[in-house]
Amino acid sequence: MAEQRRDQRSAGDAREEAPVVTEPRGRGALKEEAHAWEELVATARRTVSDGLVVGTSGNVSVRVGDTILVTPSGIPYDRLTPDDVTGVDLDGRQVLGTLVPTSELPMHLAVHRTTDARAVVHTHAVHATAVSTLVTELPAIHYMTGALGGPVRVAPYATYGTDELAENMLHALTGRSACLLQNHGTMAYGATLDQAYDRTAQLEWMCRLWLTASSVPGLSPSLLSEKQLRAAGERLRGYGQRK
Repeated sequence: MAEQRRDQRSAGDAREEAPVVTEPRGRGALKEEAHAWEELVATARRTVSDGLVVGTSGNVSVRVGDTILVTPSGIPYDRLTPDDVTGVDLDGRQVLGTLVPTSELPMHLAVHRTTDARAVVHTHAVHATAVSTLVTELPAIHYMTGALGGPVRVAPYATYGTDELAENMLHALTGRSACLLQNHGTMAYGATLDQAYDRTAQLEWMCRLWLTASSVPGLSPSLLSEKQLRAAGERLRGYGQRK
């Protein structure tokens, strides 16, 4: 993952690239890993084109076997090439590439170690981040809440890139496939990159919906009950084409 420039160690170096290791680390990418890297880069670029991140903020990971491919730190997504493949093992040791992995590696590893996730997407989406500063849980404004496992929790704030943030995130993700990070952004995972991305986009949309409805003077938006969310969640599990 690449973090926003203001999250780098020096604001004055905002436009610098991430450090590059002079000696190659680990082995070459396998065919499956090379294909997964292409999909990861496409997903990372989509977060920019869809307005979920600005610049190099946010990050993406995908699991291939016991290798976690991740976006590197501080590199614009449109400059990533097949030769930039970056991967670590489940202990965080770099096994692919020469670029330094995302500074949010602890969060990605925590999700991959403790859930059935195959892909993780982290963004600094505007509406979701705004909601994270207002409440401890996104109100059940829409039935798509059920697709994320229930009302989306907000993980308490902690400094980016720390084990504390990763731990706070895991608590917020209990029984959920997405959460908000207080004063920071979103975290979502799925069985595929497409699913993780879709959950991220749905979460941002629901946050925007709640903020819009809540802004009407003298009125409060109606919210769904737990029973209604459970019913929606059941129906959503069978949504889409049968394989």
